[in-house]
Amino acid sequence: MESIFTKIIDGSIPCFKIKEDEHFIAFLDINPIALGHTLVVPKVQVDKIFDLSDQLLSEALVFAKPIAKALEKTMDCQRCGISVIGLEVPHAHIHLVPIQTADDLNFTRTKLTLSMDTLKQLQETILQAL
Repeated sequence: MESIFTKIIDGSIPCFKIKEDEHFIAFLDINPIALGHTLVVPKVQVDKIFDLSDQLLSEALVFAKPIAKALEKTMDCQRCGISVIGLEVPHAHIHLVPIQTADDLNFTRTKLTLSMDTLKQLQETILQAL
C-alpha cells in the first residue's frame, strides 16, 4: 500500500517542496512542531530507516545537511534538531526541526496549525537560503 509520502513523491498530493533529487525529497511538515519543520524522505518506500541500504542511509544525511543549515539561517532557533520516529507514516523519514532546547523535539506536544499562505512564505524563505 502506498504511503502518503509516496503519493507526495509521485505528485498526487501537493507539498511545499524544499529540495529534491533522484533519491530524496524534502518538504515542509503541514502539522509541524515548530516553524520550518521539514521532512526528508527517501523516494523508495521503506518502513524503517535502518532498513534502507547503507548507501541511502548515509546519503540521507548529506542531502539533509544544506536544508538544516538553511533552517538555522532563517528560523528563530539555536540549531536544527534531527529526529527519526517513524510511527505515524510507514515510510522512513527524518524530521529536521528548528529548536531552542532539547524539549522542542517533543513530538507529543500540540502541533502548530499554519495557513497555506504561512507555509508558502516559510517555503520561500528557506529556499532563498539554500
